[in-house]
Amino acid sequence: MDTNLIYLVVADTVLLIHALFVAFVILGLLLVLAGGLLHWSWVRNRRFRIAHLAAIVIVVLQSCFSIICPLTLWEMNLREKAGDTTYPGSFVAHWLETLLYYRAPEWVFIVVYTVFGALVVASWFWVRPRP
Repeated sequence: MDTNLIYLVVADTVLLIHALFVAFVILGLLLVLAGGLLHWSWVRNRRFRIAHLAAIVIVVLQSCFSIICPLTLWEMNLREKAGDTTYPGSFVAHWLETLLYYRAPEWVFIVVYTVFGALVVASWFWVRPRP
């Protein structure tokens, strides 16, 4: 198998994992809020809530300290090794890249991530995890 193809497949896999991480952070909060309204007991699971809180804390800290996400660095490194700088060939990679890597001034990301993080923290008080 061609080494460049292996690098591209692994890069696409890292991108997919990155998208799943983002989905976990966003959908996790939506599910906690919906679960609070609909009395779903599973949204009070302490392990789930700690993992969710840790995920958004990592995102907020990375943005506040201008740290590029390690998944982004890993993916770009793999693409560089494959000789690929864009996403021309893969439909999935193209759309995941479009959704994940939007362009805005850095302060916008800091504000959005911090507000989202504050909502996650607030959800701990509104929909309390089980002890």
